[in-house]
Amino acid sequence: MTNRKKANELVALARHPKRFTPLEYIEDIFDNFIEFHGDRYYGEDAAVVGGIAYLNEQPVTVIGIQKGRDLEENLKRNFGSPHPEGYRKALRLMKQAEKFNRPVITFINTPGAFCGIEAEERGEGEAIARNLYEMSDLKVPIISVFCGEGGSGGAIALGVADQVLMLEYSVYSILSPEGFASILWKDSSRASEAAEMMKLTSYDLAQLKVIDKIIPEQLEGKSIEQVTINTYLKHELLKSVQTLQNLAIDEMLEKRYQRFRQY
Repeated sequence: MTNRKKANELVALARHPKRFTPLEYIEDIFDNFIEFHGDRYYGEDAAVVGGIAYLNEQPVTVIGIQKGRDLEENLKRNFGSPHPEGYRKALRLMKQAEKFNRPVITFINTPGAFCGIEAEERGEGEAIARNLYEMSDLKVPIISVFCGEGGSGGAIALGVADQVLMLEYSVYSILSPEGFASILWKDSSRASEAAEMMKLTSYDLAQLKVIDKIIPEQLEGKSIEQVTINTYLKHELLKSVQTLQNLAIDEMLEKRYQRFRQY
């Protein structure tokens, strides 16, 4: 890819309110999506969407962290910051997928888990840790797609995968550039400088082998149409599912284990 954008530019693009959302990817790429609700412990979290669908003829479980397009929807979706019940709903769907031998595909676009006191009271840290533990040994293929922001533990809670794809104008990091600058320099206004240091772009993460594939969003300096991006992403998802299903379960789990051990 040519004409690579700077890290601070990519942060802005990843957060753009008009950016294609996980629900839109699900609706465009998959067929017959049926959404499920609730974690069976506490309640429903609209920041996490998920259910079953078909990828061509292949039944899959799809899960996404969803931001809103406007203030009203962002309030409903909690600005894409899940509560513990959102992560527990995601895990419920993943365990269901394991029971029925369906591949799991996650779409991640979140600034991070919700940091309110009520989330801590309901065990947010444990919910995220439980997802990491369970996903590391889930006996079906897992593919994660970073399609916007990928912030902190809130992102990795759906990102322990066999294959990780990343839209070119997405970011993935341990915290926001503003938070990084506040910790390092006590000055959040230096967020652009922090973004360059954090290695949070798709280009950086591909080079570091944190992700497997960049889904391009521009060619020779011109934006690629969304329908073309979706077609290419669907092709990569189909290829990843087929590759992973050809592996023995023990081999797939060992590769997943070694993938995360190298970090």
